[in-house]
Amino acid sequence: MGEITFDDFLKVDIRAGRVIRAEPFPEARKPAIKMWIDFGPEIGEKKTSAQVTAHYTPEALVGKQVMAVVNFPPRQIGPFMSEVLVLGVADAEGGIVLIGPDKDVAAGERMH
Repeated sequence: MGEITFDDFLKVDIRAGRVIRAEPFPEARKPAIKMWIDFGPEIGEKKTSAQVTAHYTPEALVGKQVMAVVNFPPRQIGPFMSEVLVLGVADAEGGIVLIGPDKDVAAGERMH
């Protein structure tokens, strides 16, 4: 992967949000969960789907703080419109582990 400038990095708007609703996404080609995330008054509520079923259930995600890219264009995933990209990393078996703040922060706080 090539180098980018700091200005390039600043174009990616990564914010903290809190999952307020989550449900299974059985229509997805790979196991996934639909999430509705509150990003505070400036951005509001956005929805996404994520292949995080190896480590999370919908019930366990509600209330969890996550980090997400909020300035990508919406993307149709089957019958569901995904509006943000939740961030995660793969574990040794390939299961996705979500990235989030390790202390409580206000919804909508931008990553620095």
